[in-house]
Amino acid sequence: MHSISKSEMETILNSTHDGMIAVNADGVVTLFNKAAERITGLNVKDMMGRPAVDCIPNTRLHIVLGNGVPEVNQRQQLNDKAILTSRVPVLDESDRIIGAVAVFRDVTEVTALTEELSDLWKARSLLEAIIESTKDAISVADEKGNTIIVNSAYTRITGLPKEAVVNKPVTVDIAEGESMHMKVLESGKPVYNVHMKVGRAKREVIVNVAPIFIEGKIRGSVGVIHDISEIIALNAELAKAKKLIRQLEARYTWDDIIGNSPAIELAKEQARRAAETPATVLLRGDSGTGKELFAHAIHNASQRSMKQFVRVNCAAITENLLESELFGYEKGAFTGAEKEGKKGLFEEADGGTIFLDEIGDVSLSLQSKLLRVLQEKEIMRVGGTRPVSVNVRIISATNANLKEKIQKGTFREDLFYRLNVIPIRVPSLREHKEDIQLIAEHFIFKLNQEYGREVQKISDDTLKNLMNHNWPGNVREMENVLGMAMVTMRPQDKIMEAGHLPLMAQEATGAVPLVSGAARALKDVVEEAEKAAIERALLETKGSRTKAASILNISMRSLFYKIEKHSIK
Repeated sequence: MHSISKSEMETILNSTHDGMIAVNADGVVTLFNKAAERITGLNVKDMMGRPAVDCIPNTRLHIVLGNGVPEVNQRQQLNDKAILTSRVPVLDESDRIIGAVAVFRDVTEVTALTEELSDLWKARSLLEAIIESTKDAISVADEKGNTIIVNSAYTRITGLPKEAVVNKPVTVDIAEGESMHMKVLESGKPVYNVHMKVGRAKREVIVNVAPIFIEGKIRGSVGVIHDISEIIALNAELAKAKKLIRQLEARYTWDDIIGNSPAIELAKEQARRAAETPATVLLRGDSGTGKELFAHAIHNASQRSMKQFVRVNCAAITENLLESELFGYEKGAFTGAEKEGKKGLFEEADGGTIFLDEIGDVSLSLQSKLLRVLQEKEIMRVGGTRPVSVNVRIISATNANLKEKIQKGTFREDLFYRLNVIPIRVPSLREHKEDIQLIAEHFIFKLNQEYGREVQKISDDTLKNLMNHNWPGNVREMENVLGMAMVTMRPQDKIMEAGHLPLMAQEATGAVPLVSGAARALKDVVEEAEKAAIERALLETKGSRTKAASILNISMRSLFYKIEKHSIK
């Protein structure tokens, strides 16, 4: 058998990836291979024939020589490198220690990868904890369209357990509609506010999905699902609360009455003086001038501010219903009445203020009962036999000429004088046009919050048009006009230009009507403007609904819904 020569042995030892160092019984280095040179940075010529303890940092070969105990897989730091070392004694046939050998490798990269992997797992755990803690339903898909992560909110909304969707196609949760995950993975573009139905119960939801890009390539998508039924319930609850607040609390103060013109300052000064007294107040002025704001502000500035404020629109309720609403009724008073009877609004406002809007529309029979409240400080419930004392301050408002109504016999003169103890006339907008800029800026701030816009100012041309208009609908008309203008503006527009105003045919000079007809509810005006904006977008894009949706900054689904809603062809 051929024996291995010394040169062959050196070749073998120098070919291995692991570093090797050997010492004899005296601790002198007898072997120092190429890998040992590479890992330690030491030169073999400087090592050979020298005691290892003198020339090799952190060596423990002399300790192994001394105790004969092997040290296996010991982690050690060598300069900026992490190494893994095994040291064993070398024994002769009589088990005497005649030397020691250290075999070691550089594990710096492996350690770094291990730490990086550990960090990744920690990051994943943190991400999953964050996703799990949110109330929004979240699903994450990989680039192949398979679901990889869902949270508990997702399973609650869809009714599907995690094991039914994880590692399954993203389409398994869809009851009606197409997969937005797949759409995003195909297009690489996010989608927003898409209406869908998911899960066994076909819950109606709104879905937002965004792509996940890693190093420029799409690697998945993340979706957030909102349960519309919950939102609808919350909106109903909020509307109910707002209705209650509107009826039982005064929301406005002097700061909400915008303007510093002489006409407005005179009305505010009269109202401030009225607030200091318990006397009845009659607010006169055209529709839309802000008479209700004055009523709120007077109550809030009075000694009754901590009590309830009840608003009643006398023109919006039929005569029979208005009587039972104002004065209440006893049980069994009429068919459909509540079994236990009901307190009226005068009793609800006891200690506070009742605001009777459109007082000129109250019938003569009801006027006599109001006169009794003012004279006797008591009311009689419908179907009742005994009076109920009330301590209420009455503020009334009208846009009618009550003196003409007195002459025609449709309004009681004695009631008029009881109501008109402190008369305050709220001026029409055309009488204080110098306040138009302040009022417009106030409405823009308010509408920005309502519509989620960021309009910063109105242009000089726009202001000129506003100043030139006669404003038959007063401040309410201005709010409608600015609301319509904001709807027609693009989301990125910051300045309201003259061209944004509704039904524009404005010229540089002269007053041009901004809207046609009488003032209307803001909701109706906004819907009309929305329809016009959609028709204009379709016209500009030659009927392309995709481009129109992009211009309007709404989803295709929303555009189709609005086209059908407004019967646009």
